[in-house]
Amino acid sequence: MIRGILFALLLVIAGWSVGLAQEESSKSSEPVKITDVKVRLSDHGPVVLLQAEGKAIPIFVDLTVALSIQGALNREKLSRPLTHDLMHTILEAYGGTVTQTIITLKGGTYYGALTVAVRGDTKVFDSRSSDSIALAIHFNAPIIVSRELLDSAGRVVETQKPEDL
Repeated sequence: MIRGILFALLLVIAGWSVGLAQEESSKSSEPVKITDVKVRLSDHGPVVLLQAEGKAIPIFVDLTVALSIQGALNREKLSRPLTHDLMHTILEAYGGTVTQTIITLKGGTYYGALTVAVRGDTKVFDSRSSDSIALAIHFNAPIIVSRELLDSAGRVVETQKPEDL
């Protein structure tokens, strides 16, 4: 009963719907673990860079999510919790954890399949990629992409350092 209420609360707060991992993730090639996440400012707004094997997959996000991800990367505690901080606190209070997220691309939109475990019960939640990335960072959980996605959307990492957020 409590687990059901917890999951319902999580869905309402984050606006997520329970779902299976995107079809692409089951059809994709070998998984690649993201080794670094960076948040940068660009001419088009904040961008999250998922880095692995000398490539970076750029995912444009809104400013609030960018600040939340950067705060999680820096292990900063804000005076008031942002949505991802709240989700982290709620999950931990009920013995939950994020075990991984799988990022896919379908129709020009990035998706996150966030795996959450609470007291032995594991569920996968369909989410915005940015929300999924933020929560994975909060829980120090792996962020996974397919080899195909890294090869198609990944850009060679430049040596010039863009402005941090």
